[in-house]
Amino acid sequence: MTLIYPNIVPENNLRLPDALTIKHGPARLLSRFVLEGDKAARQMGLRLRLRHDFGELLYLNEREVAHGNWFKLVNMYNPAYCDLSPENSYWISGENEEGDIVLTQAGRIYYWPETSLAEEAHSMFYAGHGEGQLCNVTAPAAGQIGEVVFCAGSHWIRPDFRGHRLSHLLSRLGRAYAMSRWPVDWAIALVAPVLIEKGVSAGYGYKHASRSIFYPASPWGELEVVLAYLSQTEAYEDIAEYLATELSGSIPVGLATTSVRTRLHTENTTGFPSLSDASRDRAPCRNSRYYVASATTSTLSGASRHPTICGWPIHTSFPPCDRSVLNCRAS
Repeated sequence: MTLIYPNIVPENNLRLPDALTIKHGPARLLSRFVLEGDKAARQMGLRLRLRHDFGELLYLNEREVAHGNWFKLVNMYNPAYCDLSPENSYWISGENEEGDIVLTQAGRIYYWPETSLAEEAHSMFYAGHGEGQLCNVTAPAAGQIGEVVFCAGSHWIRPDFRGHRLSHLLSRLGRAYAMSRWPVDWAIALVAPVLIEKGVSAGYGYKHASRSIFYPASPWGELEVVLAYLSQTEAYEDIAEYLATELSGSIPVGLATTSVRTRLHTENTTGFPSLSDASRDRAPCRNSRYYVASATTSTLSGASRHPTICGWPIHTSFPPCDRSVLNCRAS
């Protein structure tokens, strides 16, 4: 099921800060982070734009696949296969000074009040068009991932912009934007096992990894993906830490380091030792405090693209979410 939650839908192709309307979460933190992150990208000659014209993402993907620079877009972000709308999805484009799109990141919102990723992994990945395709879920944490779930993917950086840790910033900007619009309980991504082993997933901000979800004989081959995830509270903490350490000044001193400040937990049992009490709770609404937004200056963290699967008006002081107004429909 896809969450259709009453929210302010921005105009297509706005600058990322212009598209930001904070309905949920700590407004000061999220608004400052998006402003700082956008400023950091501009210092690299990149203009970030918030979009919901997924046909353009598909066109870009097909062109880059033909050049050998990307893999085929997965169904959950392909408008030919699923019900993508401004109310349940977005994608971010990064344009260079010539106006060429050189990076992308996309996100989907799912609402699973009675089920979990364990039951929804097949329909999510194939977007209801995987008749005859198998899916085997062995990830212990998949059974805990429910309620309002944000899934990130379509993360791509053009070859000449790779190697600068841009993905560390981009993944968090997408997460911050999603958590400002929807009452997200869990943020997840399906990543290749090698990204877990090399600590790349931790660089994206994910605190936990649960093995695995298998899609045998998929259009992308014999796939094994790992569930990378973090809870709402952990996501806010990660954004705050990144803001304080990587976006804290105008000189990218901290950004030149290769250390990963986040800790990755990989689960090998059927228990959930890496799930925090707050994560297990999964309360429908966590009444976070709301603040007046403020802006400061910053710089950039960059990252190379990895083969994962999968201007200034800030509006604040909205009331806590009321899940009674949720309206769901099949994706």
